[in-house]
Amino acid sequence: MPGLQPDLSRLLRPRKLAVLGGKFAAEVVRQCDRMGFEGEIWPVHPSLETLEGRRAFHGVADLPDVPDAAFLGVNRHASVDLMAALAERGTGGVVAYASGYAEVGEEGRDLQDRLVQAAGRTPFLGPNCYGFINYLDGVLLWPDQHGGKRVARGVGVVTQSGNIALNLTMQTRGLPIGYMVTLGNQAVVGLADAIAALVLDERVSAVGLHIEGIDNPADFEVATKLARDKGVPIVALKTGHSEAGARIAVSHTASIAGADAVVDAFLRSCGVVRVRSIPAFLETLKLLHVCGPLPGGDIASMSCSGGEAALIADAAVARRLRLRDLDGAQAAAVALTLPPLVSVSNPLDYHTFTWGDEAALTETFAAMMAAGFDMTLLVLDFPRRDRCDDADWDLTLRALAAAAKRSGGRAAVVASLPEAMPEARAEALVAAGIVPFAGIEEALDAIEAAVKAGELVGQGARDAKLDIESHVESGPARFLNEWDAKQALRGHGLTVPDGRLVKDPEAAVAAAREIGFPVTLKAVGADILHKSEIGAVKLNLRDDAAVASAARDIFGLGEALLVEAMVGDAVAELIVGVERDPAVGLFLLVGSGGVLVELVADSRVLLMPAAHGEIAEALRSLKVGVLLKGYRGKPAGDIEAAVDAILAVQDYALTNARRLLELDVNPLMVRPVGLGAVAADVLIGLKKETEGD
Repeated sequence: MPGLQPDLSRLLRPRKLAVLGGKFAAEVVRQCDRMGFEGEIWPVHPSLETLEGRRAFHGVADLPDVPDAAFLGVNRHASVDLMAALAERGTGGVVAYASGYAEVGEEGRDLQDRLVQAAGRTPFLGPNCYGFINYLDGVLLWPDQHGGKRVARGVGVVTQSGNIALNLTMQTRGLPIGYMVTLGNQAVVGLADAIAALVLDERVSAVGLHIEGIDNPADFEVATKLARDKGVPIVALKTGHSEAGARIAVSHTASIAGADAVVDAFLRSCGVVRVRSIPAFLETLKLLHVCGPLPGGDIASMSCSGGEAALIADAAVARRLRLRDLDGAQAAAVALTLPPLVSVSNPLDYHTFTWGDEAALTETFAAMMAAGFDMTLLVLDFPRRDRCDDADWDLTLRALAAAAKRSGGRAAVVASLPEAMPEARAEALVAAGIVPFAGIEEALDAIEAAVKAGELVGQGARDAKLDIESHVESGPARFLNEWDAKQALRGHGLTVPDGRLVKDPEAAVAAAREIGFPVTLKAVGADILHKSEIGAVKLNLRDDAAVASAARDIFGLGEALLVEAMVGDAVAELIVGVERDPAVGLFLLVGSGGVLVELVADSRVLLMPAAHGEIAEALRSLKVGVLLKGYRGKPAGDIEAAVDAILAVQDYALTNARRLLELDVNPLMVRPVGLGAVAADVLIGLKKETEGD
């Protein structure tokens, strides 16, 4: 795989370990012993004779065989020479634990460069790295305690933070963790390398990423494509919500498309589902481990309390989930399993009439699950075992498991309070193929994420989108006037209003007559970037006198006057923009347009090239998408024409990628179905290639 470390299997699944150092190396030995590691462990220390009951070797050259992996737990300066010795011996991979490298400044960067040079072709995690835990094979190159245990199958988690990794091992939610990998400074092994290594292990059910930054987007694309080919879903918790618009930018696109929106688009294009909190991260991984991606968002909820039913209903309202009503036959089937006093609905409050009756509960649960929901939830908070009897909860779980087996449906138990889902219960449910959710909001977050994962799987793995050659350094820009910008885009298929470029008010009146009233009138020039802010736009001019008066008002603000046909039947106004991110290159922004574009803040970012279906889906997902579908008796917008217009803008951008600095079409006027979409205003900034350009 281009750009990726070719093989991390010896590092992550070793049979022969070398541990170099004193205190931290000793802790690695203890952790491996506690986890039942069955391979060889060879301590290396210049003066000790034994370490944790094992013979210590005084140098790497003294080792009895070539180690598959090594833990380098010495100071940063000594690490360089020892790394070289390990590389010379043919070690399969190394954890470089010491800190004080690139994270501390120029001197540290120089030392890190020396460490990389010393490693040669030997891959290593770090430096400034806590190492990794392989709970599948009992391998811990990890110099600290942790909260996990051996598993036969589980999720892989990758993080750039050792402390986050440590915290995640302490979870008590029943999530089986197969690997916990920390990356530190990523001097050699990066995020993409770790993803590729984990998805190649068939025991890994899903991968979770805690991301502070993506160092190599092109490699990330390759690794995530491999994951999709292998059918391994990926969930990301990306921290850092800073805006890309810290620089001075003249286009609307630059001001509303922040770095975080670009990250969203990039992850989405890679088939990675993004979540926003650690609880959602863990619950999503748990759901994916048990059930995999979900085919849809139709959910059912069952509880013996109307209060719990209402909590589920309220939590689902603002989400892409549907508490679908039962049809007549389905409702009748459920009703047959319940006393007459119970009203059948979804969410279902089955009351407590049958509480403690395993057979009756099995019939009710099975009837609900037979209705074909994508996920069926049973809201059930477990009592404290130290003070309460939980026998009836046991039979309720048996009833749910039997119903799931009979119906073949997906089932989950949701504790409204996370602490009311004990770890032992959660682990037993996972083993039974039932998802144990800790918290209602977290459960619905996870289901939404798993539905998105299903959509991304359905799209299939795509070839990498990044076109590194299209990246261009920012430089002095020249802006086309509106007329020239529109003509440039028109050549790529964008529809623009019928218009004339004129030099004086008299010519403006003549042009208006030729075009036909009503018209718009604008002052245009390369220096006029936002005409409405300086009063350089006059709309809805209906006769000669109105045009003449308006032309006199704005004459002299620009180089010329632009007279255009007025578009008066727009269903919605869009913004279509192209900007450049320093990591991923050109991206496309679509959203609600007009003069209030920043205030409305309704937009989606797509990586280029974006496909027709991708653009259409983005438009429908926007708030303005409600208008495009037809709102309160108003005509629906010509979405197909809008998509074609966006594709035309994209075509121009890709054709001029090496020079394009920014591009805005705002607004793109979407007319009723069959009447098209028209670009009312355009801004294009190109990099100057010569002094006179």
